[in-house]
Amino acid sequence: MNPEHFLQAALHKREEQASLRQLRHFENRVDFCSNDYLGLASSERMGEHILRLNEPYSKKHGSGGSRLLSGNDPFIELAEGEIALFHRAAAGLIFNSGYDANLGLLSSVPGKHDTVIYDNLAHASIRDGIRLSLAHSYAFAHNDCESLQQKLSIAKRGLGEVFVVIESVYSMDGDIAPIEDILQLCQRYNAHLIVDEAHATGIVGSRGEGLVQSKGLENDCFARVHTFGKALGCHGAIVLGSETLKSYLINFARSFIYTTALPPVAVASMLAAYQLFPSMDEERRTIRAHIRKLRSGLNDNLFYSDTPIQVYNIPGNEAARTKAGYLQSLGLDVRAILHPTVAKGAERLRIIIHSFNTDHELELLIEGLRKN
Repeated sequence: MNPEHFLQAALHKREEQASLRQLRHFENRVDFCSNDYLGLASSERMGEHILRLNEPYSKKHGSGGSRLLSGNDPFIELAEGEIALFHRAAAGLIFNSGYDANLGLLSSVPGKHDTVIYDNLAHASIRDGIRLSLAHSYAFAHNDCESLQQKLSIAKRGLGEVFVVIESVYSMDGDIAPIEDILQLCQRYNAHLIVDEAHATGIVGSRGEGLVQSKGLENDCFARVHTFGKALGCHGAIVLGSETLKSYLINFARSFIYTTALPPVAVASMLAAYQLFPSMDEERRTIRAHIRKLRSGLNDNLFYSDTPIQVYNIPGNEAARTKAGYLQSLGLDVRAILHPTVAKGAERLRIIIHSFNTDHELELLIEGLRKN
């Protein structure tokens, strides 16, 4: 008997459902797929800033250990201070990725006597962190304040703290949380609000500061997570909050404690991004103009979003995959999002608009989407 028969059986089931994931290369195609909204991941200017900032550390290619061993230095602490200052936070702690940040924050802060209430479309890293926390947890209907209030009313408040976890911009639909209404409910029910700003960082707000800060609500949130791997074009993430929260995470967040620290060049890339994206008003305006062009050319099947994430609904894994394949044959890198990543019947093309996309590329995309 094949000793890996149980693995093969699970893969075969995915294949039957037309949902088997595979790694592929899509070179020489127009990018309507990546989260590199502002083009910083391949920006020469970004590269120049990284080289300049990393120059004092150019002979050090690795960190040599976790932050609690040999991986801590003034450079990463400088980055934490500058990023926290930009976001008007008391303190910040850098993690190796957005996944690690959510996992560390949500697995360590809520305890088994606490309650976590999270949006039903929250990212897998949020769900995984909550699961590891052993806290009581409830999902509320996506962006539905009435559903949130119902869950807040049944939270096990007498036993511990209550946390509400949302994203500011949701990665699969591109829609924005009604954060002011959610915050009012949190204040009414004495709950702590945690906001993942991954897809808002660099995009939302006059300087790309994110949804919370753009509305002046930074002092009302328990914690914010800003991820650098999307519009900022680099790697890592930061959890923003109080000095007390930072100290707590250093002591209890396992995804921080037990992982090798990022190398200096990664820290340089974070600082380079923060030197560049706040002034990229023209790029943000270009994205908005592209969104208007896409919407004017497509009136059906397009889920409305003011963000670079545009959703073209095509129910069914096979149908969505076939449409994506057709667009790819035209030289456009558009990807299908399939069940089980999204609910059955909610399969779609996830189209990402970038500042570097041209009008001609948008026209090719619109023409390809219109074709049956």
